[in-house]
Amino acid sequence: MRQYERGVVFRLGKVRDVRDPGLRFMIPLVDRMRKVSLRTVTMPIPSQQIITRDNVSIGVAAVAYFRRVDPVKSIVEIENVETAIGQIAQTTVRNVVGRSLLDQVLTDTETLNESIKQILDRITQQWGVYVLLVELKDIELPPSMQRAMARQAEAEREKRAKIIAAEGEALSAGKLAEAADVIAAHPIALQLRNLQVLSEIAVEHNSTIVFPAQFLSTVRALSQFVGAEGAKVEEPTLVP
Repeated sequence: MRQYERGVVFRLGKVRDVRDPGLRFMIPLVDRMRKVSLRTVTMPIPSQQIITRDNVSIGVAAVAYFRRVDPVKSIVEIENVETAIGQIAQTTVRNVVGRSLLDQVLTDTETLNESIKQILDRITQQWGVYVLLVELKDIELPPSMQRAMARQAEAEREKRAKIIAAEGEALSAGKLAEAADVIAAHPIALQLRNLQVLSEIAVEHNSTIVFPAQFLSTVRALSQFVGAEGAKVEEPTLVP
């Protein structure tokens, strides 16, 4: 017997004992031995068409990992344990996925895997088999559903982009309001800013630019000057 094997000995048709690894002797024509491997078996579950709870037809393939823990039960309780596990695994995957929504199948596969594993482990326990892991490895969507999901993802990205742009505009408006308050308190700051803009324009563009930013302030100063001169002329002259 190899290290990973166990031998179930039948004496005249009845289970006698389980032989451990090493050299073992039997009575000829009386004892018969069936070898059982205790190594983990990888079983692919073929893809099958399943209709989810929201009436979407998808193809689902999976893989299961199991090993025999009770050599006697794996021979006595069932004829072919691998075929039985393959069939019950396909049925369990179809039932669990069929009771779930498409979004849950795509985003919450860990919960589905655990549910399938628990169901399989409860059934195969009577066969002396322990299910280590079940994974949904391939989910095929119909082309129409793929296009719809692509449009949904694009719309979601556009929504996030617009929200980020609106938040940026709100922050920019707040900063501009703060800058306007500073300039209103310090008028000279506006002139400095105008000079800075002029220097930036002069570096980037070699052309003549009319910049009438000081026109209103110049008109206001000229009006004040004319008013002051008119008041001086109207003052009476005293003759001694």
